[in-house]
Amino acid sequence: CTHYLFIVVVAVNSTLLTINAGDYIFYTDWAWTSFVVFSISQTLMLTVGACYYLTFTGVPGTATYYALIMTVYTWIAKGAWFALGYPYDFIVTPVWLPSAMLLDLAYWATKKNKHSLILFGGVLVGMSLPLFNMVNLITVADPLETAFKYPRPTLPPYMTPIEPQVGKFYNSPVALGAGAGAVLACTFAALGCKLNTW
Repeated sequence: CTHYLFIVVVAVNSTLLTINAGDYIFYTDWAWTSFVVFSISQTLMLTVGACYYLTFTGVPGTATYYALIMTVYTWIAKGAWFALGYPYDFIVTPVWLPSAMLLDLAYWATKKNKHSLILFGGVLVGMSLPLFNMVNLITVADPLETAFKYPRPTLPPYMTPIEPQVGKFYNSPVALGAGAGAVLACTFAALGCKLNTW
């Protein structure tokens, strides 16, 4: 019972995180920076929950099922937000599913080798999710248009956009997100597996 409860709790928290991650389209000057941060956060939440569920059941395919739970939860929550007047066209495509499929593939192809899941699966998720997230971002409404249509007058001072520092990592948000995600996702994949050894 505790195991299944944990799965639900992680899935719900993953969903809450990904719902809020949609807000980066409102901060047009911060869009790429926010994109990197939110891509990494979604990568880690997906990885820890999916690896936990996958190694708990031992059945390849359950990581994808976990991502499906996150997707459905998010669609339901977005529906509630839409009813309150928020735009429904940002972060609604199931960006976690293909990355979770890669986790399942790594587990299945290595004959349920936990260490391969951590290393190969973690790298695959970390490198793929920012890419899928960028494809997702391309499909949403124009960020500038949306920002004017749904203004945020109560933006706190610390989030007030400033002129971006062009150069550095700013020009390649997918590459930065994929690089950092690939390293960190392995750690979180290991954590997800370790949680089954209580």
